[in-house]
Amino acid sequence: QVQLVESGGGLVQAGGSLRLSCAASGRTFSHYALGWTRQAPGKEREFVAAIDWSAGRTYYADSVKGRFTISRDSAKNTVYLQMNNLRPEDTAVYYCAANQVVVTSAHAWDYWGQGTQVTVSS
Repeated sequence: QVQLVESGGGLVQAGGSLRLSCAASGRTFSHYALGWTRQAPGKEREFVAAIDWSAGRTYYADSVKGRFTISRDSAKNTVYLQMNNLRPEDTAVYYCAANQVVVTSAHAWDYWGQGTQVTVSS
């Protein structure tokens, strides 16, 4: 069973940075994709970023391109989301997700973490 545990959320001022971590277990992830989605209060969940574990190819939503970076550490089975130049509209619960193929959808993932809150104050 795949388990995903997020950490690193918190409160930050606009223009600041945070790094989210997602520790993955239960599989050999070399043939998986991992990613991040987010859901703000009263809004639909949206895709943020994804990474093909073996190839390292990355994918981003237009709203975060150039500000967020997804990466993975194969030795630690951990995926990171480095978030720079944060904006109040980035405030949301961020969810780590895993799938056997890369998807750039908010919902088409097989496995989910519990979520971590990111709040950006203006």
